[in-house]
Amino acid sequence: MSCPICQKDPVAKYRPFCSSRCADLDLAKWLNGSYSTPADDSQSLEEAIQALEHESRKPH
Repeated sequence: MSCPICQKDPVAKYRPFCSSRCADLDLAKWLNGSYSTPADDSQSLEEAIQALEHESRKPH
């Protein structure tokens, strides 16, 4: 199995990545939402939007 970012051979310390750089790039993709799965259920999407709107109206 090669590094999922650059396709080089993995290094045991960073497995499945080849370096800390590639591991960090992968983490950044998770944190900024680049990795996601689409929802097929429009009702679930609407409920998620309503929950986010409700949370944003709460005082901090």
